[in-house]
Amino acid sequence: MSSANLDLNSPALKRKRKLRNLTDKIASHGIGVGGISVIVTIMLIFLYLLYEVAPMFKSASIEEVSEYSVPGLLVDDPSTKTVYMATEEQAEIGMRLTAAGQVLFFDLKEGALLNEVDLLDGEDSRVSYVTEGRIGSRTLVVGLESGQVKIFKHNYRAEYDQDANRTLHPEISYPYGEELIDMIDEPIVSLAMNENEENMVLAAAGNSLSIQMVSFTKEEDLFGDGFEVERYDPPTFDVAQRADFLVIDAEMDRLFVANRSGVMQRFNIEDVDAVEAFEPKRLISKGQNLTQFQPLLGGISILVADTSGKTAQWFMARNEEGEKDFTKVRTFESDELDAAIELVAIEERRKGFFTITDDGVLDIYNTTAHRNLLEEQVIEGKADFMIVAPRADALMIESDGVLKVWEVENKHPEVSWGSLWNEIWYENYDEPDYIWQSTAATTEFEPKMSLTPLAFGTIKAALYAMLFAIPLAICGAIYTAYFMAPEWRRKVKPVIELMEALPTVIIGFLAGLFLAPFIETNLTGVFAILIILPIGILLFGFTWANLPKAIRHRVPDGWDAALLIPVLLVLVWVSMALATPIEVAFFGGDMRTWISNDLGIDFDQRNALVVGIAMGFAVIPSIFSIAEDAIFSVPKHLSHGSLALGATPWQTLVRVVMPTASPGIFSAVMIGMGRAVGETMIVLMATGNTPVMDWNIFEGMRTLSANIAVEVAESEVHSTHYRVLFLAAFVLFMFTFVVNTVAELIRQRLRNKYGSL
Repeated sequence: MSSANLDLNSPALKRKRKLRNLTDKIASHGIGVGGISVIVTIMLIFLYLLYEVAPMFKSASIEEVSEYSVPGLLVDDPSTKTVYMATEEQAEIGMRLTAAGQVLFFDLKEGALLNEVDLLDGEDSRVSYVTEGRIGSRTLVVGLESGQVKIFKHNYRAEYDQDANRTLHPEISYPYGEELIDMIDEPIVSLAMNENEENMVLAAAGNSLSIQMVSFTKEEDLFGDGFEVERYDPPTFDVAQRADFLVIDAEMDRLFVANRSGVMQRFNIEDVDAVEAFEPKRLISKGQNLTQFQPLLGGISILVADTSGKTAQWFMARNEEGEKDFTKVRTFESDELDAAIELVAIEERRKGFFTITDDGVLDIYNTTAHRNLLEEQVIEGKADFMIVAPRADALMIESDGVLKVWEVENKHPEVSWGSLWNEIWYENYDEPDYIWQSTAATTEFEPKMSLTPLAFGTIKAALYAMLFAIPLAICGAIYTAYFMAPEWRRKVKPVIELMEALPTVIIGFLAGLFLAPFIETNLTGVFAILIILPIGILLFGFTWANLPKAIRHRVPDGWDAALLIPVLLVLVWVSMALATPIEVAFFGGDMRTWISNDLGIDFDQRNALVVGIAMGFAVIPSIFSIAEDAIFSVPKHLSHGSLALGATPWQTLVRVVMPTASPGIFSAVMIGMGRAVGETMIVLMATGNTPVMDWNIFEGMRTLSANIAVEVAESEVHSTHYRVLFLAAFVLFMFTFVVNTVAELIRQRLRNKYGSL
């Protein structure tokens, strides 16, 4: 058919053009919708992570729920004044102990009396001092003006009716018997008590400069209904000043004695028959008075409050001489406050506390985060008593015969930017450090949620993986794309790309169960391979290049690399064969022991070396494939023109091909790094998951991604731990976003610079 007779507007061609236009529009809109969907999805992920993280940094708030006259208080009767207050778990029932020994239970919202118990049962004495045993135990020690002590526990028994309505019945019990315990021959001015499953230690002091201690050993009775106690009275010992405050530490081997002037003396009571005294120590500035001296949850730390408006946290830590000493760790002070701290209330389940000044200003603090969560004027004048509910969700303050109750909103006090990223001085540590330890077996545990060691571990794992992967992947890409014969390239490239489909859990499994023990057993051989293999390859290449042309030309161009296969096998065999003589000659027969003992470097079986090899193996296919495509896509006329002008193949590669392909190579490296940063299963199975900050190649690490995988399933939903894990995910997200953004900027600059070649 001639061109004159060709009909371009035939019905068939019109339909074809319409179909093609429709297909183009669908593809264009589909690609646009897909791209926008990706952007929207990323933004939604970003916003969701922010939604989960933001509540952690919200300040505390309080709301007054009720106000009424103190139940059972008579203004003209001093025997009815409050000497202690407490509340049960759900902050529904309050308990008040009077100076006459009356225990009053009342409805916390309305103030109605529910029950009344005469603790002293008609004894002609008054309560002079009350203290709680271990925080949260509900065990109270009551000191009397007669010098005697009575110990009781307030309990709340729950009953349910047919409609599942719960009713609480308050009652008291006597864990050490109902009889009064004789302590001293004068009114008790201070008491301290601590106990564990087997023992209880009680210390009492009066106005005289002496301390009386009593030790009880608990044994379960024959019928298992309770326990019997056996009392022991060690000798009385003297103190340097009046004992206004007494504290027995968590291990019951130290007694702290402090007076109002702020001088503290420490005693070693591990052997109650031979108490060891230490030199007195001033805790506050001269001219100030000590107002509170209370143990924090767990009994390790002691809070010291004074009339200057400051509250300090102290605990035992090693000093510069290496000896344990009572050390001030941190100080808490309101921003706009210069009034005396009147009362301190300790939280029962967290490392937090409430303070109120003599002019009615309330502050809420957390010790770990070193954070002031709230500062608010709650009453006018002086508070007589303050108590925090066990769950720290309610606050009660008695002032001038009136009891006020507040609801407290304070979900995540233990988190601050400082506690997440700075060194924190944790209890039982001798100095500040970066620690991740989110959970423990006891509720007295201090959460240690520093993200710094996890971020460090992520960078460390990625760094060692990239040090292993980049040289091999890029050199392999260069040879495959530029020097290798086409027949070989068509086989080698798909095989290497197929490696990317290997599940990382399999790589991690092999790394943990095979590679780590193999490296530990053959450490000298592994290092010998790293040294001998490159040297041997260079020597073989130099020798091959200097052989007669008649020999070299027998091997077709591009097939030279096949000769390296037997060379590599021989070099590996030689390295492993020389490992034992080298180890005997230089490392005393055991390189691992030499590293640990002579160099003082810790060695873990699952370490950064294992992770670098295993994760590098997983990253190599990504880097290789993209870099090889970039090098192979360099226009052939550029390399042919360079060769025609007299440049050698290596000069052409370095000065023409590599600069032109540099944007693609850089993209390959960054994509590989992104995968190394986000890798989970390999680092989870091959690192030992130890959150330490050390560049030592023989120690493990814990990465952000592995930490999320390990702990997110066990964290309580919406808890602080749960939200910190989301913050770790947010940090990973932002790290990847920033790195990719910077990488794209650099790639564009490289493209603009070398795109004109």
